[in-house]
Amino acid sequence: QVQLVESGGGLVQPGGSLRLSCAASGSIFSINAMGWYRQTPGKERELVAGTTSGGTTTYADSVKGRFTISSDNANNTVALQMNSLKPEDTAVYYCKAIYLTYSGYISSVWGQGTQVTVSS
Repeated sequence: QVQLVESGGGLVQPGGSLRLSCAASGSIFSINAMGWYRQTPGKERELVAGTTSGGTTTYADSVKGRFTISSDNANNTVALQMNSLKPEDTAVYYCKAIYLTYSGYISSVWGQGTQVTVSS
């Protein structure tokens, strides 16, 4: 059983910062990629930032220059540093991991989500 545990969401004023963390545990041979997605009511879940085990990162245009994704491959963790937050960043943020199982299969898992609210 593989699970992701997220932490770090909350309420912050516009212009403020938050740091989200996500830790993967369970029967994981190796992590291929981890990322952060977000979703607001009535909208599809969208990719915010992602990183691969090789160090390649990608960001949504709306967060470039404000958010930074980082990972610790040895500990199967990923973090999202969010600066200069805007009200439109308000959403439930989900962590996702794509990993290789000990059986040689590629699988994926989602975290439970953490609420980020940007409001004065």
